Amino acid sequence: MASTVSWGVLSTANIGMQKVVPAMLRGQVVRVDAIASRDAAKARAAAKQLGIAKAYGSYEELLADPEIEAIYNPLPNHLHVAWTIKALEAGKHVLCEKPIGMNAEEAKALIAARDKSGKIVAEAFMVRHHPQWQRARSHVQAGRIGQVRAVHTAFCYYNDDENNVRNQADIGGGGLLDIGCYAVTTARYIFGGEPERAIGLIDRDPKFGTDRLTSGIVAFSGGRRLTFTCSTQLAPHQRVQILGTEGRIEVEIPFNAPPDSACRIFIDDGRDLRGGGISTESFPVCDQYTLQGDAISRAILGEEPLEFAIEDGIANMKVLDALFRSDASGSWEKP
Repeated sequence: MASTVSWGVLSTANIGMQKVVPAMLRGQVVRVDAIASRDAAKARAAAKQLGIAKAYGSYEELLADPEIEAIYNPLPNHLHVAWTIKALEAGKHVLCEKPIGMNAEEAKALIAARDKSGKIVAEAFMVRHHPQWQRARSHVQAGRIGQVRAVHTAFCYYNDDENNVRNQADIGGGGLLDIGCYAVTTARYIFGGEPERAIGLIDRDPKFGTDRLTSGIVAFSGGRRLTFTCSTQLAPHQRVQILGTEGRIEVEIPFNAPPDSACRIFIDDGRDLRGGGISTESFPVCDQYTLQGDAISRAILGEEPLEFAIEDGIANMKVLDALFRSDASGSWEKP
């Protein structure tokens, strides 16, 4: 069996060009051998910039390349499911950017496509591969902060560019699908279970029609809660508080963990409100996108199990759907 996996990139989307693909190129068991765009010149320029051997002027050409084993799909949200299915049908494994689809019903089609192809398909929540999150979860599971009752998350940035895909409602723009999904997936990760109901409140941009400010409460069994606010039009900020009966864990930079400096979490035993009981854990410099690419590649190679199957992505999508429905209905909704 090969010791590395040959990847192709479906489009020259910014997240791929700026973050994911450069990180994957530094992976231990990853080769990025091809990139495709609907504009051949754009594909060639991207390939030259990143040092990728092959450039294709259509997505279909990339999928037809028999040497490519896996596809990274960073297309806009409304194209995630359709092109992931096309890649599976072409015999490729797929790592698809979050959110996995526009809604859970659409995303369910990925299960049948995966089963028919026999290939791996996964959602690209890179944060779960970062050691800061793995350590936070291990502390929770070990009872370090007692019984965890609540997770509180804030995630905001400012973007009012009408041409940006995140501000185009018809193709899946808006804060909940773009960044609110992180609040939901990390709470599910920490609680180790699925929520029972959710309630959401949305403020929409009058011009774009996208949710520019969304707050929600997601209720898990045993009285546990996720509370969160996400926004596409607030000053940049992100923080997660994991609250227990005997302390709390704070994740300093929970989502856009810097690849060039150490990350930190704080464990507070709650002895006073000035931080007298805080201990700090730092993590060596790493790139969560590199770790993600290697983890998926090792699963493809059969060296490690796939920790988060596509069913996990669909479960996350069901919660986002419930939050959207709740804003419309004005009441709690079940995922």
